[in-house]
Amino acid sequence: MQGNSESNGASGAAADYAVRTEELWKIYPQDPRPVEAVRGVDLTVASGEFVAMAGPSGSGKTTVLNLLGGLTRPTRGRVWIEGREITALGDRELAAVRMNRIGFVFQSYNLLPVLTALENAEFTLLLQGVAASERHERVRGLFKEIGLEGVEDRFPPKLSGGQQQRVAVARAVLGNPALVLADEPTANLDSVTAEALLDVMEKLNRTKGTTFVFSTHDPRVMERAGRLIRLVDGRIEGAAVESG
Repeated sequence: MQGNSESNGASGAAADYAVRTEELWKIYPQDPRPVEAVRGVDLTVASGEFVAMAGPSGSGKTTVLNLLGGLTRPTRGRVWIEGREITALGDRELAAVRMNRIGFVFQSYNLLPVLTALENAEFTLLLQGVAASERHERVRGLFKEIGLEGVEDRFPPKLSGGQQQRVAVARAVLGNPALVLADEPTANLDSVTAEALLDVMEKLNRTKGTTFVFSTHDPRVMERAGRLIRLVDGRIEGAAVESG
């Protein structure tokens, strides 16, 4: 997916967007003064987009991603997933949204070392109550698509970095989420492996309509993004923000 038209949002009705934010702030108490990690971010990601958030270290990329996924609650502002305001939910409801509608890919893979590749990939499906036979069928089918056929019974230490990250991607998408949030997914991978992983995610975006939002400083990710959002000092570049 080529062409990185830079923008700070995309319009669309509730049924047409995966995630939207309004005046999103995250402020951390700290002496001698609070740290404004995210400052008034307004963002809309349409369903099916392949979006990269870029910026230097400390620009707020990971914090924004965590706010979009409900891993961190904002100091103020609102977040909607498919038209549902997740910032208004209690902890139990929010956990259900994360399990059923959001997939996460972390740069450190976050695989459970005591589970096989198949068991790691099917973990979200297990939590969703999907029957074992269907879980295994779905995992094996996706593994075949993304070049993991034959590693189902291997434990993470026996997998290469690229294989572990593809297992993490499989785990993120198998629950049919509205949105996959990927935090620096290529950071620990060599060039060839990173390109192969991006091929996998592009294919899932293209064939299954999976929405991806990346935080990254990797030019390879930026080049493939359908839209590039630049963050500077906790705000979207070009957006006027009053200090709060």
